[in-house]
Parts: sequence; C-alpha cells; structure tokens
Amino acid sequence: MPTLAPYASDPARSRGRFHDHGGGETRGPRDEFQRDRDRIIHSISFRRLRHKTQVFVAPDGDHYRVRLTHSLEVAQIGRTIARALGLNEDLTEALCLGHDIGHPPFGHAGEEALEAAMAEAGGFDHNAHTLRMLTRLDSPYPMHDGLNLSWETLEGLAKHNGPVEKRTWAMAEIDAAWPLDLGSWASAEAQVAALADDIAYDNHDIDDGVRAGLLTLDQILDDPLIRSNWERVRARYPDVPQRRLLGELVREQIGCMVNDLLNESRRRLEKAAPRSVEEVRAAGRALIGFSDEMAAREKALTRFMYANLYHHPEQIEIAGRMGRVIGGLAALYKADPATLPERWRETIPAGEPERTRHIGDFIAGMTDRYALNRYRELIGPMAIEGF
Repeated sequence: MPTLAPYASDPARSRGRFHDHGGGETRGPRDEFQRDRDRIIHSISFRRLRHKTQVFVAPDGDHYRVRLTHSLEVAQIGRTIARALGLNEDLTEALCLGHDIGHPPFGHAGEEALEAAMAEAGGFDHNAHTLRMLTRLDSPYPMHDGLNLSWETLEGLAKHNGPVEKRTWAMAEIDAAWPLDLGSWASAEAQVAALADDIAYDNHDIDDGVRAGLLTLDQILDDPLIRSNWERVRARYPDVPQRRLLGELVREQIGCMVNDLLNESRRRLEKAAPRSVEEVRAAGRALIGFSDEMAAREKALTRFMYANLYHHPEQIEIAGRMGRVIGGLAALYKADPATLPERWRETIPAGEPERTRHIGDFIAGMTDRYALNRYRELIGPMAIEGF
C-alpha cells in the first residue's frame, strides 16, 4: 500500500459512523473508507445511475455516457490524482462514485423542474439530496436508515465543492443530526474528487457531443485549450486520419489538466505544509487546484460547452419536454397520492412541507425510463427517441 502523506485522511482515525456497527458480523479485511466505497457500489441508488442522464436523455445508442459510467470515469481520474499526491485512494474513490447519486432523472433539466415543483417546500438540490439518499432513503440494513457511511465520506460529499454557505433544508436537516462542519473546507480527498469530476465531464462530454453530431471538430477547435492539445496530437500522428484522433485528443486533454493540477497542488501543499487533515480543513482555501492559467482555460472550456452543447437547440427542446414530465408527475402525485406505488403511498405524510418532500424523494430516485413510463401510464404519450 502506498505511503500516505501526513495530511491524508486516515481510516484508523475516522470520526466514526452515526450508528453503531452492531452484531460483530464478519465482512472481510477492509478499513472504514473501503467499507464506504463498497457500500456505495452495492447500493440500489448507485445501480440506478446506469439509467440516468449524463448529457443526452435516453440516447439512441450504447456508446454515450450515463451517470454510472461518468462516475466510474471520475473515480479513475480521482484515484490517479490521489495516489500521486499521497492521499487516501479509497476515500477518494468513494467520494467520486457517490457524488452524483442525488441527481434526479433527465440531468439538469430534471433538477430544474423538480426544484420548481418543490419550491414551496424548500426546493431541491442534487448535492444535498445525495446525502439524503445515503443517510435516509437507501436503507439496506435491518436496524437503521441509510448506508451508515463514515463522517469523512459524508463530509466530503457535502463539501467537495468548498464550504457550504447556503444550506438547503435537506442539508440543514442532515447537519443538525450529525454536524459536518459545513463552514470549513473538506479533506484533500474531497477536493480531488470535485476536480476529477470537472476533468471528466469537461472532456468526455466533448467526445459524446461530437459522436452525437452536435459538435464538430472545427467547432471545438475554437476553444484555445482544445486547439493547443489538438496541435500536439496532430504533430504526433501526422499521417493518421482526423476521425481516428478524437479519442487521443480527449486523452491529451485529460493528461494536460491532471498534470497541471498535480503540479499546482504540490506547490500549494508545500507552501501550506499541512501536518494533518485537520490543517487541510482549516487552511481557509483549497489546497488542491489548477494553476491560474489552467483554471481560466477550464472556465473558458465550460462556457464553450454550455454555449455549443448543453444549450444546443436540440438539447433545449428535449430538456423542455423532460421538464414537463417531472412537473407533470409531481403535480399528479400531489393531487392524487393514490397514484403512488404502495410503499410510497402508505408512508406519505399528512402535512406540508413533508408531503411534497416525500413526493420529491420518490421522483428524484426515478431513472429516466421509469419516469417516462410512469408519465405515459398516468398522464399520456411522450415521444422521445430511443424509448
């Protein structure tokens, strides 16, 4: 096992779990963070990610990314970075695998529609819902709700994008039950997970966008970061047809961003010289990050992707239809709870806002295809390619 840096998270010094382990079962030679990773992998909510949108709703093809494959790609990048920096790979992997579990069906279109449907009940936020799913709703154990993950994993999922200043009702509820020190930075492992997510979707969405015909090679070369990496790829393979070099471009992009992150993070860590994970949390700023130049280039790439892919007319049109699916289901279940499945119908609260939040929990857990099937069954036709 690689030697951990002094500022890495140590499973032997974990703050523990909310619920006692219980009956002394034999579960193999794993430490606390390995158990967390495995609990996420074996969970129902993780399995549902295979049928949840990453960028393309119900893609008519087997090669596009979904939330599950995206999470696996984030974990690969995250582990590579964690190992190079002497961090705990298992905690990093758990955070990467779990970071998108709270997403509702249909990606950001589904989240916006569910946020609107739940506005009077406090709204919806996928990051807070990730913790709600893992601590309340996904309950495979006989004596407690949730997966009973370690404090460090829950903290990292809550704060991987930095201190939480605006706390939604779901986040506040979880923090009240078990304070996660939301005002501080999270561990270096959580900071790595956040940036591994950025690196993965920045570049794999390029691949899917070109594959889908919504982006062209000439179009993506308008972005300075892509153009510089493309020039290096073409110089290495001058005689290879351009159509065979898209995968190499994506790999070059990822390698370029990872190397920059490693160099900059080592510089920050050397300067701050944290001697423990507690000093990482107390540093007052991120100790894992891109250089200023790469951070600016990454933001420019994100703007490019929003303008040319995420807000592409075809994407906007289908997002509107999927928003109507979520909004329609939410209105129906609220008006007529008898249309809910038995388990959800029997446990629906009588008062508000709990009633609307209960319905939101049900809808957020749906896969794309389940939501579409329920809409067609209960409301009416909804045409979408691939279904």
